Amino acid sequence: MSKKGFLHSSIGKKFVMGLTGLFLISFLVIHVSLNSAIFFNDNGATFNAGADFMAHNPVIRILEIGLFAGLILHIFQALILTLENRKARPIAYAQVNGAANSKWYSRSMGILGSLLLIFLVVHLSHFWIDTKVAVFSHQEHNTYEEMKVVFSHWYVVLIYVIGVGSLLFHILHGFPSAFQTLGINHKKYTPLIKKIGIWFSIIVCILFAAMPITMFLGLIK
Repeated sequence: MSKKGFLHSSIGKKFVMGLTGLFLISFLVIHVSLNSAIFFNDNGATFNAGADFMAHNPVIRILEIGLFAGLILHIFQALILTLENRKARPIAYAQVNGAANSKWYSRSMGILGSLLLIFLVVHLSHFWIDTKVAVFSHQEHNTYEEMKVVFSHWYVVLIYVIGVGSLLFHILHGFPSAFQTLGINHKKYTPLIKKIGIWFSIIVCILFAAMPITMFLGLIK
């Protein structure tokens, strides 16, 4: 099979999904590490220093283009695979017990992915756009103060908690699936990968959820 034929095959699409998924997971590590700087509770000094570096560093800005490309490709491939699966099986098998073969979140990736996409749009509208406007207009921008304003509304905090919850289950499924799709599947290593995926999902999502919650409760000044 040619390279082009492989990428257009179901296996090829899943391979791209796994590769882009791991790339996005690596971004989550950077993102949660930077955002966790608010827990220094130093009036945003450490957080704003990190945010300013990320916003103005030319290397980071180039990588940001790759990040959006990876995200769009990941979403596109997920949509294509979902449509192909539905086309291949237009009528669900009534006698198949899905719960016996997979977790509920593995069977709900379409819904979880949609919730996550909505959350991502909300998140970008709150912070990314204003940050980029400030960078390109050479203006000062206090992201920390903007976070305090955004997370002063309970309904916004609720949206973020729901979004992070969707992210949690998305990673729980996607983390081990990505390694398996890339051919890293061994009886010795697969259980370890699954455990790492569980702990990674829990730790990262707790940190993400704690940010809006603690700011709303006034625990972060």
